[in-house]
Amino acid sequence: MKHRVVVTGLGVVAPNGVGVPVFSEAIQSGTSGIAFHQKLKELGFSCQIGGMPNISEEKIKEYFTDLQLKNFKSDNILYGVIAGMDALKDADISLAGKQGEPLWDLGIIFGSGNSSVEKFRESFYKIDEGNVRRLGSTSVAQTMASSVAAYLGGMSGAGNWVTSNASACATGTEAIVMGYEHIASGKATQMLCGSSNDGGPYVWGGFDAMRILPYQYNNDPTAASRPMDANASGFVPGCGAGALVLESLKSAQERGATIYAEVLGGHVNSGGQRGEGSMTAPNSIAVKRCITESLKQAEIDVSEIDYINGHLTATTKDPLEIRNWCEALYRNGADFPYINSLKGMTGHCLAASGSIEAVSTILQLKDGFLFPNVNCETVHPEIERLISSEKIPKETFKTNLQTVIKASFGFGDVNACIIFRRKS
Repeated sequence: MKHRVVVTGLGVVAPNGVGVPVFSEAIQSGTSGIAFHQKLKELGFSCQIGGMPNISEEKIKEYFTDLQLKNFKSDNILYGVIAGMDALKDADISLAGKQGEPLWDLGIIFGSGNSSVEKFRESFYKIDEGNVRRLGSTSVAQTMASSVAAYLGGMSGAGNWVTSNASACATGTEAIVMGYEHIASGKATQMLCGSSNDGGPYVWGGFDAMRILPYQYNNDPTAASRPMDANASGFVPGCGAGALVLESLKSAQERGATIYAEVLGGHVNSGGQRGEGSMTAPNSIAVKRCITESLKQAEIDVSEIDYINGHLTATTKDPLEIRNWCEALYRNGADFPYINSLKGMTGHCLAASGSIEAVSTILQLKDGFLFPNVNCETVHPEIERLISSEKIPKETFKTNLQTVIKASFGFGDVNACIIFRRKS
């Protein structure tokens, strides 16, 4: 028996808003979180801008005890814990008491693009200086690959599957697919799913070295990220976290939970870095297969998709992504669904992008609006030949969305898609 799965909680830490209410207002108003960072300039970066959440010390202390913050140096964990705990609170899930049993029906799949870079850096220096005994008792917990999931597991008392995944830019969407399948198969009742990625020079340096970032916009950072625009010149790096609580429909109904949307299905695959696919370029055959398999799992027709939350990174691959959507859905011109990209406001949040963008997708579905494609002033001519420019919103507007799809296509030629439907 396949159990129906719904979304009952959301949490987000994004460059343009921390917390769902602030984030929702930001995406509706087209507010950017991309800014100039003096540290990048001092270190000789070509691109000196990025999207980074703004979190106060007071906010941090709402989630961590003084003991937990001792020798703490991990934005990756910070972002993930805030988003994850907010999602659990939003879903009105009571945490397990310290002396009681774990919550056997609650699991966690929370991915990361990297471990805590700043903590690793601190550890390297201390070891090189011969101060290994001064690393502190939490260095392992802060640097292991599953650190965010482990922190959230301890804070919530989750007793089901608690794990982490890593699939580059596809990580967040993949985590949601994995959580959906775990509940649909009857192995859990509730799953906290999401992903996080920290930022700054030690994370973004490799991309700057690849010369794929828009260094021309150091003096105009909010105009730099331009998905689907004719003048797009590379993606802006970002960071943050997104989180969703997935739950069986039966459980949600029994406890009277708020239902944001139903999860209809999804799919994850790889292009194998064959054909036109590589470590950095997508294999279009695999991308289209991921889309069509998602539709098959959701048991819906291509005509039912009202909206696409694209991967769309503001690179030369944007037109290719649109072509892949057209061919997979057999829809183009005015028949194409609405499509937008959050990256115009947040930059590319790497492993966190899929989960943050999934939160934005569900907010649009639930509240009946489409956010604007910020900085898409002149649609790329290759894209304009494929779909009507009216399907690329330039301003926020109200609309009655029913069925939507979120996609993420990552480094390593990996793909993930998930389909949501409006609560009936």
